[in-house]
Amino acid sequence: MSHVHWRSVPSGNFTSTGSSEPDKVFRKVIWRIMPVLFLIFVLSYMDRVNIGYAKLQFSHELGLTDAMYGMGAGIFFIGYLVSGVPSNLLLVRIGSRATISRIMITWGIVSSLMMCISSPTQFYLLRFLLGVAEGGLAPGVYLYLTFWFPDALRARMIAIFLAAIPVAGVLCAPLSGYLLETMHNVNGLKGWQWMFLVEGIPSIIVGILAYFMIENSPQTARWLTAAEKKSVAIALASDAGGESEVRRRSGVWEAMTSKTFLILAFIEIIGGVAVAGFAYWLPQIVHDLGVRTLSRNGLVTAIPYLSASIGMIIWGYSSDRFGERRWHYAIAASMSGFALLVASRDGTNFYVAIGALSLAYTGIMCCVSVFWAYTTTYLKGRAAVVGIGALNAFASLANYASQYAYGSASMATNNSRSGLYGISIALLLAACLVLFVPKKLRNG
Repeated sequence: MSHVHWRSVPSGNFTSTGSSEPDKVFRKVIWRIMPVLFLIFVLSYMDRVNIGYAKLQFSHELGLTDAMYGMGAGIFFIGYLVSGVPSNLLLVRIGSRATISRIMITWGIVSSLMMCISSPTQFYLLRFLLGVAEGGLAPGVYLYLTFWFPDALRARMIAIFLAAIPVAGVLCAPLSGYLLETMHNVNGLKGWQWMFLVEGIPSIIVGILAYFMIENSPQTARWLTAAEKKSVAIALASDAGGESEVRRRSGVWEAMTSKTFLILAFIEIIGGVAVAGFAYWLPQIVHDLGVRTLSRNGLVTAIPYLSASIGMIIWGYSSDRFGERRWHYAIAASMSGFALLVASRDGTNFYVAIGALSLAYTGIMCCVSVFWAYTTTYLKGRAAVVGIGALNAFASLANYASQYAYGSASMATNNSRSGLYGISIALLLAACLVLFVPKKLRNG
């Protein structure tokens, strides 16, 4: 994070040395905003996926089958779909810090209220509301990063932000397992109730603090000098390219009906399904591989997350360093697809299965960071505001259906890994599709 290369930024206003003025400015920006965004997304993802650990304890109490759990886990994405685009429009109107703060406080309250569920209906309702509350966060941050960083740094910044997903898994897995096991029946509450409460409250606290920690844009940042603000503005302006091209990719209708956008939509659907499949079913998969105790399940489940947190940042750096997106995505997607085929086979050795799952999840997260680096470069202006939210909405709808389908497949085959076949095929398809997006954006 400490060294910035300007290989892909037009050289008219910059030098390529690590000691250049723009280099120093963007190091300063990175260290001021990325840790805050990272922490926010860690808490977000913990409160989103801890349901996978709660399932191991509360399914019997609530009378949930795998298909019902899949529906409840997936209905989150219907709420997510509803709020993504409106939240981005609101972010432009009222500012980033008010929007992100509001999102955090709301989802923290809903996540904590999950401790009160006592029926499948309440489970479905609160999962839907959690999706509504949280739905604007990821598209909002993707848009927010375009206010601060030029295209040449985008993959690394998105990779750092999205590394919060596997890091959240590393933290959430052992913490959730510990709370489920050691806090069970303490003061009359089940372990899963303590888990939702303990993991929900920090989001409310950080949400309040976020209002004072986040700046809306470089021009309002009190910690940047006038010269530093100008340096950031020049770097962002250098990405604009030709005026007619910017206008074309800024128009909502023109951008969202282009061949490139439609391909990106299909790819995002596949990527979202892959990420969600891991998040909500990995604890059950590890359980079915023979890890029965809740605390040990949490530790083993953390392994794929740890692998992904390292791999995706290296891959994002490589994508920026070489100024290349398509093959970085295709290679990572292919690697994930084949690794999932290995992990899903009956009779696979436990250690081989965990290794394959780790490799697969690493590849999936590499795909996500490269995808959003390309997308936030392709979409400009108002098209970025609407298009980023729309891409998340498309993926959300597919995720809802896929979670129910995954649960139904698990019940039909009595094998929690059977759904991995479908994700594997989808990833291999995405590896082919991405090669149809333009290598140079001016041809998109």
